[in-house]
Amino acid sequence: MVSWKVPLTDVNLGPEEIAAVTAVLKSGWLSMGPKTQQFEAEFARFLGIKHAFAVANGTAALHLAGEAAGLKAGDEVLCPALSFVASANAILYTGARPVFVDIIGSQNLNLSVAEAAGKITERTKAIMVVHYAGYPADMDAIRHLAQRQGLVIIEDCAHAPGAVFHSREGVKRLGTLGSCGCFSFFSNKNLTTGEGGMLVTDDDELAEKVRLARSHGMTSLTWDRHKGHSFSYDVTARGYNYRLDEMRAALGLAQLPKLERENSQRRQLTRIYHEKLAPLSPLELPFSEEPEGSAHHLMPILLKDPALRPAFMAHLARAGIQVSIHYPPIHQFSYYRQLWPPDFNHRLPRTEEVASREVTLPLFPAMTSTQLEMVIQSIRDFFKKLE
Repeated sequence: MVSWKVPLTDVNLGPEEIAAVTAVLKSGWLSMGPKTQQFEAEFARFLGIKHAFAVANGTAALHLAGEAAGLKAGDEVLCPALSFVASANAILYTGARPVFVDIIGSQNLNLSVAEAAGKITERTKAIMVVHYAGYPADMDAIRHLAQRQGLVIIEDCAHAPGAVFHSREGVKRLGTLGSCGCFSFFSNKNLTTGEGGMLVTDDDELAEKVRLARSHGMTSLTWDRHKGHSFSYDVTARGYNYRLDEMRAALGLAQLPKLERENSQRRQLTRIYHEKLAPLSPLELPFSEEPEGSAHHLMPILLKDPALRPAFMAHLARAGIQVSIHYPPIHQFSYYRQLWPPDFNHRLPRTEEVASREVTLPLFPAMTSTQLEMVIQSIRDFFKKLE
């Protein structure tokens, strides 16, 4: 196992998390129960939304969102290709097909609303918005398009817990601006439960569908029966085993009060990165004119010369600095290529061009000034050797 001097990300777990999980283990109730209900209630309160459903992971949240929205075979869903493959996989689970949309450009790596509008057909039923790196997409324009075309909006907020959008209606938490919002609590996320996720909505009808589908379509849960609230159950819908357990819910409850402080620390680190890297002419810095309210999940940079990327990443690795790529475009994966005819053109030139030269730098709340300077100096050294 590589021991990085500066890891790409790091989990900040303290005595609160250890105590919370220990208390669950001592309680003897490990499957979804009171801690999960409490986590859901507090997360909903944090976002200012009516319903929150804790689930096994962020992909499960996206799948449930699509199912509850009525997506089916023959339907199309607009989504970016510059995202983790889970976004598109979850669409396929419903029988619908993802239709990939280009990004705005090298300064803003979010989905282009103009490009999305140009790909709408009579089969288009929804738009899945990914807030790349935690930076809010233009939800005013997206909502206007969706309303005009009668589309469901699913917000993929895997990168964006705690992020806000300054809309025409005021400041809104990301995840509350569509039909539903989907969050991931994977180990590298701003709020982590190891695995886990959350689906949130203000739509009562959609919420009831999610409530049933999350746990096998059953009308009562194990915890309800344990407490004597119910002694049997019916199955009224097709469902899944997408529940969250109590240990992870306890972790989420311990993490949630830290979220805004740690997002602020991410924001400050990002500002220093931008300030120190801006003078380097071989680089571009996406979101340097940052939209307000980002959760700053990732620190992406773009090399102006894509041919330098392998050597650049190897140089940083030799210095003990872990970097990554976010993301190889989904439409270029082998499985996704075979979903369309060989000569089909997705028309994603900006996505493909940006993806060929993107590198993600380390970013996490506990990152020290020494670690930050190490990354910046290593980048300077690399370009100095090329002069």
